[in-house]
Amino acid sequence: MRDAVRVVRQRGEFMQEAVPVGTGAMAAIMGLPVDAVEAVVRDAAKGEVVEVANVNSTQQIVIAGDKPAVERAVALAAERGGRKSVLLPVSAPFHCSLMKPAAERLAAALSGVTVSDPRVPVVRNVDAGVTRTAGDVVPFLLRQVASPVRWTECVQRLAAEGATAFVEVGPGRVLTALTKRIVDDAKSVAVEDPAGLDKALAALR
Repeated sequence: MRDAVRVVRQRGEFMQEAVPVGTGAMAAIMGLPVDAVEAVVRDAAKGEVVEVANVNSTQQIVIAGDKPAVERAVALAAERGGRKSVLLPVSAPFHCSLMKPAAERLAAALSGVTVSDPRVPVVRNVDAGVTRTAGDVVPFLLRQVASPVRWTECVQRLAAEGATAFVEVGPGRVLTALTKRIVDDAKSVAVEDPAGLDKALAALR
């Protein structure tokens, strides 16, 4: 547990430090499917980085990259029928290729950590596959840093594996709302504080 907490903190620091503050950006594109957004970012790049970073739902895609390229993509998405596109108040362009330096630093940090088989299988947000053995842990943790979060596929895989209840832990209820859109009959609750835990347990009984 001590190693896990330390590495999670380092991962956050590495991702924050991978790109100079103010040079990167992220934006949410609403109202366009992922293939249309992929076309938008290709056309908006113009030699800079702008890529799909999160597939939150079929109609909500987050992009990340160099700030000018992200701004061009936002404008282009509007021209192509996007319902709404907004820059996000984040400190760095996470989950795109600009994060590769962070992945390299994380690899060094993980090199001395002993990894065991997970007690509970983990659905990976990098590819919606399932990690069941120690050998899969580090390679996919490293891929995840600079790759898109495939949230929609991840939730669909959890449902396919038999999950019927989903609990979001942490501030906010964004993932809870998204999950309800992805799996119609799923129980989805958020836990933001100790009182929220009691409510979640009651709702899931």
